[in-house]
Amino acid sequence: MNTKDFDFDLPEELIAQTPLEKRDSSKLLIIDHHKKEMTDGHFDDIIDCLNPGDALVMNNTRVLPARLYGEKLDTHGRVELLLLKNTEADQWEVLAKPAKRLKIGSQISFGDGRLKATIIKELEHGGRIVEFTYEGIFLEVLESLGEMPLPPYIHEKLEDSERYQTVYAKENGSAAAPTAGLHFTQELLAKIQAKGVHLVYLTLHVGLGTFRPVSVDNLDEHEMHSEFYTLSEEAANKLQEVKESGARIIAVGTTSIRTLETIGNKFKGNIQADSGWTNIFIKPGYEFKVVDAFSTNFHLPKSTLVMLVSAFAGREFVLEAYKHAVDEKYRFFSFGDAMFVK
Repeated sequence: MNTKDFDFDLPEELIAQTPLEKRDSSKLLIIDHHKKEMTDGHFDDIIDCLNPGDALVMNNTRVLPARLYGEKLDTHGRVELLLLKNTEADQWEVLAKPAKRLKIGSQISFGDGRLKATIIKELEHGGRIVEFTYEGIFLEVLESLGEMPLPPYIHEKLEDSERYQTVYAKENGSAAAPTAGLHFTQELLAKIQAKGVHLVYLTLHVGLGTFRPVSVDNLDEHEMHSEFYTLSEEAANKLQEVKESGARIIAVGTTSIRTLETIGNKFKGNIQADSGWTNIFIKPGYEFKVVDAFSTNFHLPKSTLVMLVSAFAGREFVLEAYKHAVDEKYRFFSFGDAMFVK
């Protein structure tokens, strides 16, 4: 299959720039790929898509305020770093601008010297490994100096940074939000739980690779980025119990899907506690081992995320659903509307 097979027309005005006032007031397109039916609704209708005994699986990663602005100590030139992942101790892989001026040994100061970074390794595409020095607790320093790294297609300033976090965000480590979860409120989750649905959490720290376009024509040549995941023993046992009962495992977002399917592949369809790095690329032809249904936002044309949804529900039907969403003026991407796929 080719990348162009997942292209579609998307008017720029449908890219949501700001979150709605109420998280769960977004629209929800419910698609049934078995019956080839689609229904327009509102996000709180998701409770009607869930049955007692099902498990709703959510990614509880928390986005770091990972964009830092500082200056080179020798030239006082302005520098921007975007933290991608913690490699060891106080060392981080970052995207640097302007990277060509940041050689090994270059030093950068942030917040009048409260945080300093030294370049210790050069990587491709503007990547660097830096070592930070600071006093106190790193995450507290980062909270005071860093900015939320919104996706490149969002141009409006976010007034409340918590709106780019899920209400259940807990584990620090992401460079981007698991945006399918942004629609949930604590009240809606309480109603879902009261219906007899099990709420289960896993962690996958989202990397910026999730926004990188597919640069090859042939999908077999595309290399996925790696992301770190964790599934606890308690969560794994609950999911295996739900699976054996015949109830459904319903993932919130593509990050939850990728984690569950990575584990399902590793343990031959069973679910066990596990952690590690995954670069799973789910595209048409993939056979799902764990996930029975899922919610997700509307994604970029030609993205690996559209390919994942197409692997589950069929490329032609998914593109038909996307055309419907465009015609009905659904809002797209991180702060946009959602779809429930069963």
